[in-house]
Amino acid sequence: MYLAQSPRTKERAETWPVLSYEAWKETCETLHMWTQIVGKVRLALSPYINHWWQVSLYVTARGLTTSPIPYQYGVFEISFDFIDHNLCIQTSEGTTKTLPLVSRSVAAFYREIMASLQALDIQVQINTRPQEVKDPTPFEKDEIHASYDPISAHRFWRILLQTTAVLRRYRSQFLGKSSPIHFFWGSFDLALTFFSGRAAPPRQGADFITREAYSHEVISGGFWPGNADFPRPAFYSYSAPVPPGLEQVSLRSPSAFFHPDMKEFLLLYDDVRASATPEQLLLDFYQSAYEAQANRAHWDRKALEKSPG
Repeated sequence: MYLAQSPRTKERAETWPVLSYEAWKETCETLHMWTQIVGKVRLALSPYINHWWQVSLYVTARGLTTSPIPYQYGVFEISFDFIDHNLCIQTSEGTTKTLPLVSRSVAAFYREIMASLQALDIQVQINTRPQEVKDPTPFEKDEIHASYDPISAHRFWRILLQTTAVLRRYRSQFLGKSSPIHFFWGSFDLALTFFSGRAAPPRQGADFITREAYSHEVISGGFWPGNADFPRPAFYSYSAPVPPGLEQVSLRSPSAFFHPDMKEFLLLYDDVRASATPEQLLLDFYQSAYEAQANRAHWDRKALEKSPG
């Protein structure tokens, strides 16, 4: 068992802290791979749920968790703690393994977590090829991504925490089928998805993962920290299928815009952070983007939403 080496984050964290993609790029890319390893453990051992909901992670009061995963002797859970900066594996047998979240390569992290699972008598094999990234390097060979800045990781989690609170308010008026508010380790984003109840047209040429994810009409919103192609953290809302005419829509959040290549509405994180009322700005963004897309796609909003008040 390892004891925590990295210090607890001392600052009283801002509700919406500074998060520059360029400043934490290396940590972001490393943490992305670490969450993929943990997420693939959940994927390998969890029963299937529609739209791949059995693979995602969940925001907690300290970080991210798999929630309980079944194994031979009961259940276990893997949690990232972004306050004390540890990875903790706990079983229903009362056994625990703790790894410090410190700078180390993806390959080293992979070896340590698999050894810890084996020591806890948890037998699992995962596909070590990363998902949804360019030029993927298998986890056991990745010596490139090896950075962990605890301050940046803590700030990222704080944003996920605050966004989750806004998404809960946004979801409260929707009566139809909706996903959990969950963190997808493949795309490395927080998401909440609403369903119209209608099947979507088949996606030509889509792989089986995408076909299942978008088998029905959806409107999805969440937060994404950016990547090398779009290096700016942003909140998003998109439809699948994409209804026509969205590029002509103006949302209630004046700084929001429709990205013609991504085909989704975006609201930059820095614009929310600079607002005098960031939670209301973000809530208005999600709600007005939903309304615009639902109207264009002819969703039965009367049946899917609560009446005002």
